[in-house]
Amino acid sequence: MNNHTEQNETVIGSSCAERKNLRAFELDFLRGIAIVMMMFMHFSYDVRYEFGVDTFDYLESRWFWEFVHPIIIVLFVGLSGICCTFSRNNFKRGLKLLCVALTFTTVTFIVTRYMGIYCLILFNVLHMLSVSTLIYAFIEYVSRKMDIKDSVISFVLGLMGIYIIILNNHLDYYDGLSSNMFLMPFGIDVKGEPSVADYMPLIPWLGVFLTAASLGRMVYPEKKTIFPNVKECVRKIFRPFEVLGRHSLLIYIIHQPVIYAVLYLIFKLLGRV
Repeated sequence: MNNHTEQNETVIGSSCAERKNLRAFELDFLRGIAIVMMMFMHFSYDVRYEFGVDTFDYLESRWFWEFVHPIIIVLFVGLSGICCTFSRNNFKRGLKLLCVALTFTTVTFIVTRYMGIYCLILFNVLHMLSVSTLIYAFIEYVSRKMDIKDSVISFVLGLMGIYIIILNNHLDYYDGLSSNMFLMPFGIDVKGEPSVADYMPLIPWLGVFLTAASLGRMVYPEKKTIFPNVKECVRKIFRPFEVLGRHSLLIYIIHQPVIYAVLYLIFKLLGRV
């Protein structure tokens, strides 16, 4: 689900038209696909569980949660990791995203506490991506200071990512052993933890992010599309999804309140709430 508008940073000195043509539109397209899938899932959830309509029963199917849902999340996280390799200032981007994530936590706490709509978010995709981006920025900074070769950093990032993904298989050993809430972001169940919405821990998703960042550094060394000669008719088909992908952060922030408000109005008019 990424949110990175700096992906269009390409060769310095190129014209605006050239920069537009060199933009890695395929990343925007895939991000757009992921955002549409996510919005439909949240729409289905609200209709079925928030407003009690017996439909969209795919949400209770095993195939969705074991196959489709992981694809959506991997797309979001993986594309975010790849797009980090395009940015010139990941520290700034990570901090901005962290501010948005903390705002989400504050707002959902207030809504849950005082409006009776339980939607508490403590560590979701925005928190995870902001922390992952800052970790990647730190690795970038250290590699520049120590003058480490790009190929070495890409290799190390890939190893770190794979290790963190595998580490997820062993976290259950530590579940319930502590009541320290600071363990929650790492994917460890703690005693007395509250029920939260949209939970996405660093393990294994930081691993997916770093693995994708390693892949991005290798596939996009020149920070431009790998399909420069794609036909314009194909681009026209892709363009609606590209637009959504370029504004994925804004869409992620506003889509759920908008969907809920529209559904509430519809069901209010139908006399069902």
